[in-house]
Amino acid sequence: MADGVLSNVVGDIITKLGSRALHEIGLWWGVKGELKKLEATVSSIRNVLLDAEEQQKLNRQVKGWLERLEEVVYDADDLVDDFATEALRRRVMTGNRMTKEVSLFFSSSNQLVYGFKMGHKVKEIRERLADIEADRKFNLEFRTDQESIVWRDQTTSSLPEVVIGREGDKKAITELVLSSNGEECVSVLSIVGIGGLGKTTLAQIIFNDELIKNSFEPRIWVCVSEPFDVKMTVGKILESATGNRPEDLGLEALKSRLEKIISGKKYLLVLDDVWNENREKWENLKRLLVGGSSGSKILITTRSKKVADISSTMAPHVLEGLSPDESWSLFLHVALEGQEPKHANVREMGKEILKKCHRVPLAIKTIASLLYAKNPETEWLPFLTKELSRISQDGNDIMPTLKLSYDHLPSHLKHCFAYCAIYPKDYVIDVKRLIHLWIAQGFIESPSTSDYLEDIRLEYFMKLWWRSFFQEVERDRYGNVESCKMHDLMHDLATTVGGKRIQLVNSDILNINEKIHHVALNLDVASKEILNNAKRVRSLLLLEKYDCDQLFIYKNLKFLRVFMMHSYTTMDNSLKMLKYIRYLDVPITRDLKHFHILLPIC
Repeated sequence: MADGVLSNVVGDIITKLGSRALHEIGLWWGVKGELKKLEATVSSIRNVLLDAEEQQKLNRQVKGWLERLEEVVYDADDLVDDFATEALRRRVMTGNRMTKEVSLFFSSSNQLVYGFKMGHKVKEIRERLADIEADRKFNLEFRTDQESIVWRDQTTSSLPEVVIGREGDKKAITELVLSSNGEECVSVLSIVGIGGLGKTTLAQIIFNDELIKNSFEPRIWVCVSEPFDVKMTVGKILESATGNRPEDLGLEALKSRLEKIISGKKYLLVLDDVWNENREKWENLKRLLVGGSSGSKILITTRSKKVADISSTMAPHVLEGLSPDESWSLFLHVALEGQEPKHANVREMGKEILKKCHRVPLAIKTIASLLYAKNPETEWLPFLTKELSRISQDGNDIMPTLKLSYDHLPSHLKHCFAYCAIYPKDYVIDVKRLIHLWIAQGFIESPSTSDYLEDIRLEYFMKLWWRSFFQEVERDRYGNVESCKMHDLMHDLATTVGGKRIQLVNSDILNINEKIHHVALNLDVASKEILNNAKRVRSLLLLEKYDCDQLFIYKNLKFLRVFMMHSYTTMDNSLKMLKYIRYLDVPITRDLKHFHILLPIC
């Protein structure tokens, strides 16, 4: 369970219970009283939920209580969403458009039966919640979740897409990349260092340098990450080199295509974020890459010194932290818009805060962006003494620092960020689609006017971007945000805080745990039974091509809010069983490449 997420779910339940539509449906089915009691119980729990989510970090008893509460809260959310869905159905199926089936459903006899059934469910949920609340053996304080993020104008220059320092590293690596290989046709150079130092950023700067561009053709960029598979990596190389994803071919066929691309050419291949420490696997890949002309280079970025040792033919370039002056310059750029503090005590506090970042650029940007919203003279010192003091001093692990920035997010933004664990590492995220997914899951509150809705949708993303939770943001020619990525450490953080209810499936497994709520399948082949136990899934994203009829058991997906896939030739009638669906994104026919719809939420 992600910290702060449960309070967001509870808030969403209260919002729906207080809506006019549910008030009307409560009257219709005679359950208005039970819904009011449920709202009161949930509101009482919400008052102390934020404090409980904070205390669970140090108190196992609180953590266990929250885990019990979580199950019932999600059951309550599904139940309330059932009411909201029926209210929405009644609202859109009126007058001449109401079918005989719907008329029969809302007949007086059916109304009484359904109302009795739903009233019993509401009472059962309310009593379960009340029992858990009464079983609390510890004190919790009332806390509110105040929005505290201040952010700058939505311009590229003001967002943390900035590189300070690294001139010496760039010069040294560029010289090595351009150097002669001696007797070898292809040489391998590694950039090695802990996460967050900017290895990928440095490789990108070198990759796009004009001198490098004029010296190598082709230039190929591949993010490897995990798992390391030779065939998969060769496929990524071909896709990067040609711009087209190769069809599912055997390794020999892929090898033949690769030879045509690199044979006799002086190429540069960047393998970003390599984790493979198996020498045999690396040698198998390297044998496929020796066909280039003299001077060809493979540049690897990795956190593992062992990876660098088994792969490099040149001495690895060990990336260190920024210099003290560079660290301070980056900190000022983000926290104080580049201005030196007017007061000596603020400067002293800033320096002390900076020590906790261990000269790691990602940690500096993350903490500095958090401080941008705080008054340096009154709020920096409490932040330093009460929060930063608890962080581990291990300079090789900046995750506690990144987690601190997450802890300071309001609950609705915590929910949005944790949801991103559903994507693979280095995935190019379509920002508009991501925002639609957030809306479909109820993470974004809808304002009263539609004109403001577009602004608030983008605002959620922009606030997370400013805090460095997203990076590599791309815009279209009109300046609109199109896509982004997540730093691999931020992805690790999202996976951690997202808990056990979000699962990215990267290997063929037998089934998905029935408690999983959000699933993305990133497989070429998946077993037919993979969703047999997926009875609570709310998001289903297919990131590869599948035969839908062979893969899915629709009867198990009745709580699905989001359904997105890349390949689907017919709109199966089973889709009508998806009662709660809010966002549907599927290709339907060969003529109509893609279809998506964001349905209103009651």
